[in-house]
Amino acid sequence: MLVAVLLLALPFCTAESASSYAGSTVVDSYPPPGATNTAVDAYFPDASQVGYAGPTPTGAEPAAIVTAIPFSKVENAFPLSRPNSADGADITFNVMHHWGNLAPMYSVESFGLPGASPVIPEGCGINAVHLLMRHGARYPTSGSGVADFASDIHAAASKEGFSVTGDLKFLATWTYKLGAEILTPFGRDSLFSNGVAFRYRYGELLNAFTDLPVFRTTSEDRMVDSALNFAAGFFGIRTYETDYHQEIIIEENNFNNTLAPYDVCPNVNTEDVGNFGGMQGDKWANIYLKDARKRLQPMIKGFNLTISRLVDMQEMCAYETVALGYSKFCDLFTEKEWEGYEYYVDLNFWYSEGPGNPTAAAQGLGYVQELVSRLTHTPINVWNSSTNSTLDSSNITFPLNQPIYVDATHDTVISSIVTTLNFTSLAATGPLPTDHIPPHRSYIASQIAPFSSQLVAQVLSCPASEEPTHIRFLLNDGVVPLTGIHGCTEDSNGLCALPSFISGMHERIGEINYAYDCFANYTMPNPDNIIDGRYPS
Repeated sequence: MLVAVLLLALPFCTAESASSYAGSTVVDSYPPPGATNTAVDAYFPDASQVGYAGPTPTGAEPAAIVTAIPFSKVENAFPLSRPNSADGADITFNVMHHWGNLAPMYSVESFGLPGASPVIPEGCGINAVHLLMRHGARYPTSGSGVADFASDIHAAASKEGFSVTGDLKFLATWTYKLGAEILTPFGRDSLFSNGVAFRYRYGELLNAFTDLPVFRTTSEDRMVDSALNFAAGFFGIRTYETDYHQEIIIEENNFNNTLAPYDVCPNVNTEDVGNFGGMQGDKWANIYLKDARKRLQPMIKGFNLTISRLVDMQEMCAYETVALGYSKFCDLFTEKEWEGYEYYVDLNFWYSEGPGNPTAAAQGLGYVQELVSRLTHTPINVWNSSTNSTLDSSNITFPLNQPIYVDATHDTVISSIVTTLNFTSLAATGPLPTDHIPPHRSYIASQIAPFSSQLVAQVLSCPASEEPTHIRFLLNDGVVPLTGIHGCTEDSNGLCALPSFISGMHERIGEINYAYDCFANYTMPNPDNIIDGRYPS
């Protein structure tokens, strides 16, 4: 009798057969058809036609990067729901911070200078600022693994023998609701908010303009939307279209574009060189997802949970969260497995777009040449990289006298550019092993190239004056040591004398063999001990 009672008390979990639409794609469209009737527009005049605006005096421009102590950090991803892990043992563990390049941007505490603040050092003045930013959160790229996962689930659910139970029971009625390539609402919001924050921090520099600023982006839809949302936040929604010039550079194969340099560097797009990081990441995935496969496979019948599909499920967690606000895929994986996924992305970036790939420094070369040109107010006269000679030869499309520069690019490009800049503190613990996570590693993709990532170069005068004397870099609010650049010495605030930095960049530019690294027929070194983004000489 006691045994029977105990059996009745145990939870009874039955497998659930999937609906015929499980895994199918759901697409919504707004505005609804027929809702664009312009005949009624006369009933809704804009503010300039209505008038009666009331008083509109402006105030002084803010300069929070000089005055704001303590510095306001990015610490959450409102309005997204913060996901939990499968074990949820540590309430301080933030799953989002372990999504690699799919993580929403968060303020990095330190890259090795724990006492340094993003607020400029006391006694210094801000003379100019250069912002390189990544686009906001997007849907998956076309042909991504998550879309294939959904198609595979749908195909399996259409056959006999497919059932799910336990933590995977939700797949019985789950549908794929993600688009492709374009920004999500959260992605638009992030860039708008970044524009507002940038105005608070550097708005005072607008007083030094004598003409409208030129900001740059590429032609991809999410790149244009990111640039426009940033500008709307920075200048204001009512006036941004007339407050600056938005340069849109074609992003396509064989078009020179320093913000999309992979289109003119063929070795980036080869399987053995360009996708070397993917191969290294796969080695690690086979290790860190073993337990997850053992745990989850019994919960699904008629569908083989391969390691690559488990990676897809982790990516689905990130993509659904930034697109829909929440995902049931997140709490399928433990904290240890999320740490494993983060390192999986780190390996992909290190060996494909970072210090461990021989094309990385070459990819970032064009932007660094442009940066030096802007810092020295000297036109580029050597065209040996991804620079666009038509655009960069013009003082209209490539002005050299702006106190604020804003360029929008991609995650892989930011990863390449920080390699070209020789931020050696990021590569200090490389090369990265593929069989374990090294303790205290210095290279973490979520800190380098998350969604809405920001690389900021502050051009300073110390002491404050009209003539700049120093430069330093912030990567997602973390001050980066510049000791890898010849002539830049250790400094607790990350400062480097501007002439020394420029000289060090000229030296670094001279080291990079763009023609060889991008076009030569070579194989990856074995072992790959590259740590500076160049093919070994």
